[in-house]
Amino acid sequence: VSTMNAKTSSAGEEEASGMSNETLGEAKRRQVIRVAYVIAALDLTFLFMQMGLMPYLAKSLGVDSVGFGYLQTIFGVLQLVGGYIFGRFADQFGARAALILSCASGSIFFLLLSLSTNIPLLFLSRLPGVFMHGIPGAQKVITDVTTPSQRAGALGKLGFCFGVGIITGSAVGGVLSTKFGVYVPTYVGLVGSLINTLIAVIWIPSQTKPKSDHHMTEHSDLFSIREILRLMKFPGVMEVFIVKVFAGFPIGLFMIMFSIISMDFFGLEAVESGYLMSYFGVLQMVVQGLVVGKLASRCSEMTLLRLSVFVFAGVGLGMALMRTVWHYCIIAAPLVFAFSMLGTITDSILTKAVPSSDTGAMLGICASVQPLTRTVGPTIGGVLYKQFGVSSFGYLQLMVNLGLFVYLLKSKIPLEEMKSQ
Repeated sequence: VSTMNAKTSSAGEEEASGMSNETLGEAKRRQVIRVAYVIAALDLTFLFMQMGLMPYLAKSLGVDSVGFGYLQTIFGVLQLVGGYIFGRFADQFGARAALILSCASGSIFFLLLSLSTNIPLLFLSRLPGVFMHGIPGAQKVITDVTTPSQRAGALGKLGFCFGVGIITGSAVGGVLSTKFGVYVPTYVGLVGSLINTLIAVIWIPSQTKPKSDHHMTEHSDLFSIREILRLMKFPGVMEVFIVKVFAGFPIGLFMIMFSIISMDFFGLEAVESGYLMSYFGVLQMVVQGLVVGKLASRCSEMTLLRLSVFVFAGVGLGMALMRTVWHYCIIAAPLVFAFSMLGTITDSILTKAVPSSDTGAMLGICASVQPLTRTVGPTIGGVLYKQFGVSSFGYLQLMVNLGLFVYLLKSKIPLEEMKSQ
């Protein structure tokens, strides 16, 4: 570890911001990437543990459905605002510092949650969520240590960690809360997050300092609309980001309403819904672990972007026609493929389209897409479901992605690979 730290600290004037490919040898690069995967998997496991117990904890404290909606909205807004701030922090202080901040924030989050014996404390426990961004932190580490040609495949494997988190977190959280009490998963999350922080401190190499005082002066604000607009002006960034936001938005609305849809439309019990979530986790692991990386090494990123949007359109048609949970299980395979491919490829394209000193900010902006959907989604999704039924999500998905597919076919998006600035 000391050798790795010494090597990275001596590269302060390297062109790349952070751990350059010249600074770390191939073996140590692979080790750093594996550590980032472990941190991400553990972080997601603890996150899904608390997601499963939150409805029960809130109910035990006397929070009604409206109050629970406010609780979820607050967390979504904090994640939305914090995503970009976290990315800017990673650019200025390094991926290691950002990952430590995320894990430490998770520790504070679970500590407050374990002490939440009344409603005000429960709402207060949401505040550390502004800096809880384990996946963007791991993405920043991977972005720093991979070459552009390796990036899509390496980022794609993070989806495998997502699958591990869904399956392990949901199962462990359910067992612990049922057998030992609703607060026990929070204790496990607290200890686990502290361990995750320690792993980041020990195994992630120190980042180099920002390249110059001019760089720090010019980009010192952690949150700046002007900085966001500056990134969006790089060739192809705005176009790809628009595709990223809108292609997955309709299915995001569906997933937000899924707990209600699974009960009302599919007629599932809580246990059956859990099995369905585990099925999604397995699909995620298979697709991200075995499919996305191989396709990324064989096809151009623009081809894969068009493919994911086209598959999303087909998924929309399937959702519009589905009537049973078995139909949904069939649709789930192409759905997970399109969702995983879209996220991986757009993140890879966007981080290569901006200077290396801004990859953290770009990843932070990308990470804000899902919190944005979670913030505005309950209102829009509720109206769609109440007024037009489940099929409306499918038709919206079909129309939006067909439009995006035609746009991607006709437009020539200028993509330039920016390695330094």
